[in-house]
Amino acid sequence: MTAFVLVSGPFTGAWIWRETAARLRAAGAHTHPLSLTGLGESRELAGPGVDLETHIEDVVRLIDGLDASELVLVGHDYAIHPVLGAADRRPGRISRVVHLDAGMPQDGDAALALVPDQETRERLLAEPGGSVPVPKPGDWDRWGSTAGLSASALDRLDRYAAPQPSGTLLQPLRLTGASAELPSTGIFCTTAGMTIAMAETLVRTGPPQFRALADPRVTFFELPTGHWPMLSTPGQLADVLLRASAGEGHRITVDTDEQPPHLRPFVLDVPERPRERTGRVDLYLPDSPPDADADADTPLPAVVFVHGGPVPAAQRPTPRGWPLYTGHARYAASQGVVGVSVDHGLHALTDYARAAADLAAAVDLVRAHPRVDADRIALWFFSGGGLLLSDWLAAPPPWLRCVAASYPVLAPLPGWNAVDARFRPGTAVRSAGELPVVLTRVGQEYEPIADTVTEFLSAARDAGTRVVTVDVPSGQHGFDVADPTDESRRAVVSAHRQVLSLLTA
Repeated sequence: MTAFVLVSGPFTGAWIWRETAARLRAAGAHTHPLSLTGLGESRELAGPGVDLETHIEDVVRLIDGLDASELVLVGHDYAIHPVLGAADRRPGRISRVVHLDAGMPQDGDAALALVPDQETRERLLAEPGGSVPVPKPGDWDRWGSTAGLSASALDRLDRYAAPQPSGTLLQPLRLTGASAELPSTGIFCTTAGMTIAMAETLVRTGPPQFRALADPRVTFFELPTGHWPMLSTPGQLADVLLRASAGEGHRITVDTDEQPPHLRPFVLDVPERPRERTGRVDLYLPDSPPDADADADTPLPAVVFVHGGPVPAAQRPTPRGWPLYTGHARYAASQGVVGVSVDHGLHALTDYARAAADLAAAVDLVRAHPRVDADRIALWFFSGGGLLLSDWLAAPPPWLRCVAASYPVLAPLPGWNAVDARFRPGTAVRSAGELPVVLTRVGQEYEPIADTVTEFLSAARDAGTRVVTVDVPSGQHGFDVADPTDESRRAVVSAHRQVLSLLTA
């Protein structure tokens, strides 16, 4: 008989599963709601030594005390960390792991990266001891969508929630890989942001780590509610958990013989050319100056191509070596300017500030290169890297002749609460002044990303910012490697032509 171990997210304990557990028991399943140390309904304060390891041990002890042939671990929000830690130690006991509106942390990831409340993240980093106070009444939406919660459900959160021990959010998750082969299910609470359609988009055109979601052992469900479905839709949640335990759910399929999106060839046939590598920066130099009368050492304009993400730190090759970015950089060099690809530290949604600092340092290095005209620079952003536009729009330096963006994310997507408030291009564009923007948008864009572009264009129009748009009606996200069509090739050439004209004006 199937047994469910139900582990809830921050501030909450076994009490939050009451209705869902009752529905599961009525269907014949065994249920084991678990209050992690310090998170029971008595609002007790955890001791100073409580951390993620404590909570992993809580789950392991429960597993060791159960006699069940089919054991399903359900981790909601933060709880996916101790659930995965326990599954890694007892893989032979587990039949499935369910990620309930939760991330997919890897070895070395701390739950802090998934904390949606920026103020809390900053405070934890500055003062790592103690605990995170329970959200004040009316503030639960800072931790997730409260859609569907009745007044009585919100009252239960206020009444029974307990402070979250800081160590549980700061200690990195350590995994050996022993549970990597276990079946898993993701349940998206769609009002909170993520959907199956978005997951499919990420698998097909997004960063490489999402390819794992197309494993046939991975299934998906959606619930049309907010972040706490055990309170808002307990019956539907119970039904989905039962179906998940039976191996049901949507599966994402990809052609196993197909190259991963990040390794597909660039849509233009651009010849190889030598590169100069310094630190995080690769420079591709033209064969000769575009002006026949110019000296071979004459400084040239440069275009710096900024990759999207987040991308795992361990990913190899790193983005600056992906065909997309080497292709754009080589094509720029073929047009008589210096093409530059860079690596930056956007490995998680909380890393935008670090990535911005890496980019600024890379730009300084490029401008100092003897073959680069330091007063004629363009920055070109892609996908999730679009949020990095913010600093350059907010205070454009005089040497920045234009910025460009291809299928960019121009505002944090639903569920991206962890992104620092500084990275809002739609707000920053109000200060862009005369800095022109070249924007390449695709007709088959994922709707939430397209919405951020629409909002940005509206803000730019209100601010009087000059935006040149290059449209790819049939293109999808990542079209310059995903769609090898004449339309794609024309769009790439057109966008480069626009940027080049602004650099050389």
